Amino acid sequence: MAFLQPVALKGTHASLVPLSPEHLAGLQDAARDGELWRLWYTLIPKPEAMAAEIERRLSLLQRDVMLPFTVFDADGRVAGMTTYMNVDGANRRVEIGSTWYAQRVQRTPLNTECKLMLLTQAFDALDCIAVEFRTHRLNTQSRRAIERLGAQLDGMLRSHQISPNGSHRDTAVYSIIAAEWPTVRAHLQYQLERPR
Repeated sequence: MAFLQPVALKGTHASLVPLSPEHLAGLQDAARDGELWRLWYTLIPKPEAMAAEIERRLSLLQRDVMLPFTVFDADGRVAGMTTYMNVDGANRRVEIGSTWYAQRVQRTPLNTECKLMLLTQAFDALDCIAVEFRTHRLNTQSRRAIERLGAQLDGMLRSHQISPNGSHRDTAVYSIIAAEWPTVRAHLQYQLERPR
């Protein structure tokens, strides 16, 4: 049996639903909000490439190396994508990554709640020993968001990948380990409940 099984997760600010080709139009609209594909330091598909990205992620699901989700906001509108990826079932480790959100939901409680739901599933249901996060060294917005979750910087993979523009990507690797999870959970719950 596969380590990861498709599951839907529901919160107050967001819902995570297993990715489906039926989400294509909503995902295209979400990517258009902020023209996210223009960010040079991350890979977000252009609207016309979204169908191929859905197909790619679903093929990785079939190989048990990714569990992709479509992110919906509190109004039921598609807001982006996220995944469990780099799945290592034997060692009970996953990475939460390939995440992007429409500009309209950035810097809202949506991301915090999505991460809380994914971390809860990873640590409480899957009994993970660690959850990783990776991002481009120069993606400061993503790095600060990962750090606000309570993840610790494990290190930098220098010249880790070649980007589509030919530049070399240095990848910042973060993680939360099982022993840290109770404190991280309390912190994320506080962030969601505090007045804004």
